[in-house]
Amino acid sequence: MPASTLMFQGTASHVGKSVLTTALCRILHKKGIRVAPFKAVNMSNNAWVTRDGGEMATAQAVQAKACGIEPEVSMNPVLFKPTAEHSSQVIVLGKPMGVVPAADFSRLRETLLKAIETSLQRLMSSYDFIVIEGAGSPAEVNLRQTDLANMVVAHMAQAPVVLVADIERGGAFAQLVGTLELIEPKDRDRVKGFIINKFRGDRALLEPGLRWLEERTGRPVLGVVPFLSDLRIPEEDSLGVPLTPPSPLRGEGKGEGKYLLIQVIRYPTIANFTDFDPLHQEPDVAIQYLAQPPPPKGDRPDLLILPGSKSTMGDLDWLKRTGLDRYIAECAREGVEVLGICGGFQMLGGMIYDPSHVESQVSAMPGLGLLPTNTLFLSSKVTAQVGGIHIESGEPVRGYEIHMGRLQGARRGKPVFRLKQRGGEPIDEWDGCQALEGKVWGTYLHGVFDEEGFRHHLLKRLGRPEESPHPHPLPLGERDKGEGLDPYDHLVEAVRDHLWLEKIMDQVPWVSKA
Repeated sequence: MPASTLMFQGTASHVGKSVLTTALCRILHKKGIRVAPFKAVNMSNNAWVTRDGGEMATAQAVQAKACGIEPEVSMNPVLFKPTAEHSSQVIVLGKPMGVVPAADFSRLRETLLKAIETSLQRLMSSYDFIVIEGAGSPAEVNLRQTDLANMVVAHMAQAPVVLVADIERGGAFAQLVGTLELIEPKDRDRVKGFIINKFRGDRALLEPGLRWLEERTGRPVLGVVPFLSDLRIPEEDSLGVPLTPPSPLRGEGKGEGKYLLIQVIRYPTIANFTDFDPLHQEPDVAIQYLAQPPPPKGDRPDLLILPGSKSTMGDLDWLKRTGLDRYIAECAREGVEVLGICGGFQMLGGMIYDPSHVESQVSAMPGLGLLPTNTLFLSSKVTAQVGGIHIESGEPVRGYEIHMGRLQGARRGKPVFRLKQRGGEPIDEWDGCQALEGKVWGTYLHGVFDEEGFRHHLLKRLGRPEESPHPHPLPLGERDKGEGLDPYDHLVEAVRDHLWLEKIMDQVPWVSKA
């Protein structure tokens, strides 16, 4: 029997579809239902590498983990990774097709639609229930004929649709009613109810609006979910990265109130910023995202990070235009520890070469000159899960590689990690490079902070006291929800009383018959 399906669509981007999909996946998994996530098309530079080397959106990898299953590219068959304002690298079934201008997306529609349909059929034949996530809004009338992510998928999967609105930004009732008005009648029939998300305040004040909405549309409200913080579920896209740096928390020394300050450069095509989620979880670490140099008399960070980039040469040029290149050099001269990850690692080197114009129309560009390396872009892409040890501390590390650049000249600097496996196969290779007595270093490992031992070694090296006045974070939820809750169970606890599960499942034929 084919799997049952339910689809979350939104009135806009960033209304909470991914979080609600993750929550329902976990709820069904805990009920013993074999469940899997599906998002036909994602546009994000946050990418995950599967065990067999395929590339997919991090959001669907997170949802797969909530289901207790291994992520696979069928869960996100099409991934657009923006490289510039009007173009994206297109990943289909885990493999890159090339960089395509946005104006040309429509010519790929049949190819992409076939990959989507094949993937959906595979999942529906392998699982009991598929929780599907849409993209953006189904009411974008200019994109109706080229839709690959919303109603075309709902019809393909015969999925009832729950429409989600973000009330925090205002206008949620207008968004819900307006979306219904703008979609086609056959699509409107698929919408079975609504969820109001990110609600703050007194629920009683919302009740008149909920009654009006149900009377106006003839569809039930299926949940009012409060604004949730401290979920520790990775953000899907750069809308989740602060546009302005928060005020750092700084103490007077290494005693009570001491916080480490980590600054992360937020360039235009920042990629895989989920690398920093483990650092956000540390209670004595403050993180700033910089899109411009801080005031001259501002605090110098304990660690300055150049993250991954989907357009290394474009973002490097942006660093130079904003003056952040000078700020990075000043920090390095003053002894601040500077780290580059993937694209940031490439920027820290001497030269970046792209003779075949794999990434940009520029053939070569000088880097920041802080590491004795060069980078050469090739047409083939490295995607693999890797594991190894940190040479200095002996602590294990794990992560994944996603890059088209190849490092040249790394032997002139000291390596940082010794890799022991790639894609499940044993290897013995070096990764990374360091200079200025290890104060400037780089690595190709995304997820490098995931392992607690290495992360805590690094924080101690940066100045965290041996006996930190802020204890290491307890497992999520242990502080106020009872012991042993992981992030997914914590999410379920946070939404359980606000998602009216029985009313939701009444819309799904297989579940209501079970």
